[in-house]
Amino acid sequence: MTTPPPASTPAVVNISCYKFVSLDDLPGWQARLKSQCDALQLKGTILLAPEGINLFLAGARQAIDAVMATLRADARLADLCPKESLSATQPFKRMKVKIKREIITLNRPQIRPEAGRAPAVTPERLLAWLDAGCDDDGRPVVLLDTRNAFERDLGSFVGCMDLRIGKFSEFAPAVEGRAADLAGQTVVTFCTGGIRCEKAALLMQDLGIERVYQLEGGILKYFEQVGGAHYEGGCFVFDEREVLGSDLRPSDGTLAPPATPRHR
Repeated sequence: MTTPPPASTPAVVNISCYKFVSLDDLPGWQARLKSQCDALQLKGTILLAPEGINLFLAGARQAIDAVMATLRADARLADLCPKESLSATQPFKRMKVKIKREIITLNRPQIRPEAGRAPAVTPERLLAWLDAGCDDDGRPVVLLDTRNAFERDLGSFVGCMDLRIGKFSEFAPAVEGRAADLAGQTVVTFCTGGIRCEKAALLMQDLGIERVYQLEGGILKYFEQVGGAHYEGGCFVFDEREVLGSDLRPSDGTLAPPATPRHR
């Protein structure tokens, strides 16, 4: 659970969530959400695409709840369940609502997560596998980091596979060249909040890798549910907090991010 800040510290609520779902009238969504977020003095980024929505918002509790109510009023988004953390200051500088071709760029149009998800493993179950050194059937588990190289360098699961990509659009060719190495193993893809590893798992299924899972909710949900077991370092987030520890608080500065372009 998230530890609240001291009572004297104004709490800024930070949320992130996404959903792969077919959306239409994207300009209408863009106008309505930008107007509401500006009126509520929220800051962050909302990405809209035919394949779904991805959002990062920060502001007062009542404002956050109001925007979530607007989104959930649409039946397609009724089950949105954001991950939350608290900060003493606003981590975003402005409010942006963008329309994109993909909410996370893979450049493999045959992969359509809005049509069906890959299997997911919960943080609790992954922890049990890592404690045991194998999955429920005794097979070795390969943890595959789908994030950028600079994110992995700031912290990741111990012994994970790292493709050293510079941005997520490089993931597909990188993993396509390593598919044979993963045959016959249980692969768990992971990222910050789940969106990248969800597409990654579907791509790997398409490559013929039979046992592949996504970590439900990504690293941040793992931290929230089970803490930092089997994880070293912090988790980079794409706002001014930079790096969060396993307590979901900004790091103490011992993990200063490198001067590397920050692409998703």
